[in-house]
Amino acid sequence: MQTASIKLPEERAAFPQQPSNLATTLTLAAMSLGYGVVQLDVTIVNTALNAIGTSLGGGVTELQWVVSAYTIAFAAFILTSGALGDRIGAKRIFMAGFAIFTAASVACALAPDAVTLIAARCVQGLAAAILVPNSLALLSHAYSDDKARGRAVGVWAAGASLALTAGPFVGGALIAVVGWRAIFLVNLPVGLAGLWLAWRYAAETTPSAQREVDLPGQIAAIAALGLLAGAIIEGGSLGWHDPFVIAGFAVSALCALLFVWREARAPQPMLPLSLFRCRMFAATALVGLLVNVAIYGLIFVLSLYFQQINGLTAFQTGLAFVPMLGAVLPVNLLAPRLAERIGAPATIALGAAISAVGCLAMLGIHKGTPYWAICLQMIAMSGGLGLLVPPLTSTLLGSVEKSRAGIAAGALNATRQTGSVLGVALFGSLVGQASAFVGGLHAALIISAGVLLAAAAVISLGARSQKRQQANR
Repeated sequence: MQTASIKLPEERAAFPQQPSNLATTLTLAAMSLGYGVVQLDVTIVNTALNAIGTSLGGGVTELQWVVSAYTIAFAAFILTSGALGDRIGAKRIFMAGFAIFTAASVACALAPDAVTLIAARCVQGLAAAILVPNSLALLSHAYSDDKARGRAVGVWAAGASLALTAGPFVGGALIAVVGWRAIFLVNLPVGLAGLWLAWRYAAETTPSAQREVDLPGQIAAIAALGLLAGAIIEGGSLGWHDPFVIAGFAVSALCALLFVWREARAPQPMLPLSLFRCRMFAATALVGLLVNVAIYGLIFVLSLYFQQINGLTAFQTGLAFVPMLGAVLPVNLLAPRLAERIGAPATIALGAAISAVGCLAMLGIHKGTPYWAICLQMIAMSGGLGLLVPPLTSTLLGSVEKSRAGIAAGALNATRQTGSVLGVALFGSLVGQASAFVGGLHAALIISAGVLLAAAAVISLGARSQKRQQANR
């Protein structure tokens, strides 16, 4: 007994980093809350667009900025956030992001005008950029086994997809009962719970002091994405031949070239171009961009369709999205097991194809189309998204060394959020005038189907190319 009492502290000291099953599970819960609240704010605002416009003033262009300010900041800062997590420690950065996100949500709820709301949404997007890559890095740190990590990512993605599709319903209910400002205040208890769980149970990653922040690359990325989104949004109202719109596209392209030039030469780039030498990494990043152009752009447009064209209330619009809520969660949980059977690339391609079929099947939509006539198509769109996200994320994480998990996760989410920005900007411009709304919606559905089928082809070709690359080694 005496010997055992002496050895026990030694055994504990030898394995101080090993988390218990409870700690690992609650770490997963904290990470899921972090990603979930980010995704909730992507779609919950869509239901409130009419109410925000009525309360604060503005047309479709201003409402596009309310949505896009969040996603632009999200996409532009996410690479730096991943690098900060690698340098300082993912847990510290994750908790800072949760605190900023919660405070910015309160600022959104108190915004007296549209300009203040857009500014607060930018800060929310910055915090979202901090949360997502570092939540993935902490998951990768907590789950060393590939299969366990894949299933954990499936749960993480399922919670986010649940929040994504629940956003319109929750938003509609809150607007009906309290008002549009309540859609931001709901983040307060979620943020406090996530902060406590992360502080109490998440294990810190090993900081890498050599990892530096690439400030010139960050500035170029913000300028390129912000100017591109602005040119697309304003092009819908000012006209595509307007000198300011043309200048916006030109300067955006120049900034994008400067970004690539900087990343190729920087000693510590925010986006190491060497990552794209891995065929599967490059394919998953491109698929993430294409899928988000389609899905997030359509969520924005459909929210406007239900309210502005078919005259539904915010609560009725939220109810219209409920079938998506029922489809995504079980499909998210099924996806890792299906990927184990048929392979991750095939699962990703299947999900993209299912979503594309849903888009094409919705082409009969017009003003006054009964809801039941488009319900199944909405389920197909969201079900395909739920099927492809977990294997897409797990495949990307598995294509790089663990030491680069933060920057790799940031790269995937940067491309995905860039797709969201482009989808909302482009599709919002297509439906910007009420007289041309239905025609613009049809064009958005055709474009979405095309990019989703392209995503399926990209991942399939990427998998074949990766096999050839490995065989030649």
